Amino acid sequence: MGRASCKVADGQEGFEMGILDWLQYDFMRYAFCAVLIITPLFGLMGTMIVSRNMAFFSDALGHSALTGIAVGVLFGVGDTNCSMAVFAIVFALLLNQISSRVEASHDTVISVFSSCSIALGLAILSKGGNFSQYSSILVGDILSISLQEILYLAIIFVITLVFWVFGFNKLLAVSLNRTLAKSRRIPVSWMENLFAVLTALIVMVSIQWVGILIINALLILPAASARNISGNMREYHFFSVLFSMFSGVLGLAISYYVNIATGPTIVILASVIYFATYFWGRKYHL
Repeated sequence: MGRASCKVADGQEGFEMGILDWLQYDFMRYAFCAVLIITPLFGLMGTMIVSRNMAFFSDALGHSALTGIAVGVLFGVGDTNCSMAVFAIVFALLLNQISSRVEASHDTVISVFSSCSIALGLAILSKGGNFSQYSSILVGDILSISLQEILYLAIIFVITLVFWVFGFNKLLAVSLNRTLAKSRRIPVSWMENLFAVLTALIVMVSIQWVGILIINALLILPAASARNISGNMREYHFFSVLFSMFSGVLGLAISYYVNIATGPTIVILASVIYFATYFWGRKYHL
């Protein structure tokens, strides 16, 4: 019995080590830490983006990254992350201002800005056939993240939590009824601009590891999935963060074993969760 128990214990330990052996490498541990920070951020911010019908807005921010890099190249800025962040903040504030003043629909205005931005960025970066050196940002590579960059993510995460604790109710009131929010003396423009700036920072800080092509999907899918099955705001936030973290961690592990890009793997899992919750919600919530 003793030897049999030892064999079972050894087998179980070996099985556990086989599942978690991807964490023995430093770059995988760094990527794992990044996923644990990025996915709750996306889960939280995604709830408000989905509730406020801002999917086009976050998508346009992602596309503006190329223009941010291009502006940095034109002005000789060595740190492209800095140029991306500054351009994204200006871009987000400009979108907010124009969307609130023009008569055209928000989606139309955002689409025009997004198309113009990405075309301008591509035109500048492709001059002389040099775009290939920037093509990696389209898909992203979370396995290349460093410890210092994880620290930057952690700082953004803390800032987001502080904003969420003190500003969520006001932002929710603004998203539900701007006129009522103004009557309650809520600074509507300030709240909208703060949310836009925070979204821009999160997108820009994350985009080189997530990728321009799929970052909007990671913002939208978990929150959309949560809305399919949530009965109140607390469940909405909980499930959004849960789905985001689950697809992020599982997607990272699967991408290691299957040897495919991490970002698309996470998006595929998030898409599966969305369709599962969609049919679940139709069956049990109608």
